[in-house]
Amino acid sequence: MAAIAVAPGIALDDRALTESFIRASGPGGQNVNKLSTAVQLRLDLAASGLPEAVLARLARLAGRRLNLEGELVIAARRHRTQERNRAQAMENLLELIREAAAPPPPKRVPTRPGRAARARRMDEKSRQGTRKRLRGRPDESG
Repeated sequence: MAAIAVAPGIALDDRALTESFIRASGPGGQNVNKLSTAVQLRLDLAASGLPEAVLARLARLAGRRLNLEGELVIAARRHRTQERNRAQAMENLLELIREAAAPPPPKRVPTRPGRAARARRMDEKSRQGTRKRLRGRPDESG
């Protein structure tokens, strides 16, 4: 099994990858009509050898790029040459897998302010109230 290193401890079985070349639209002049420069890179998730947690996050991140057969389809057609499109498709795939390999951040546990913090807040509120009360007009009775 030849493996492609994706992230520390995570490798991708390259036998799960298939490439197909299609004609691309966009830049390329007459080559657009003659050459198949666009690349479709397909990854069979079941045969990829990725851990289950990574596969679940990858399926969620893939969105519409995941077809009903369980294949992740990455298309690259930006460049004029097949080699550059192949490299772009592989980089896009590896970037997506790296993003799925990163564990989600832990949930934030809400905390409550401690007794001393509540006391400081109440002291400050009463000080502020006294300050504002003293700003008013003096009593005329005194």
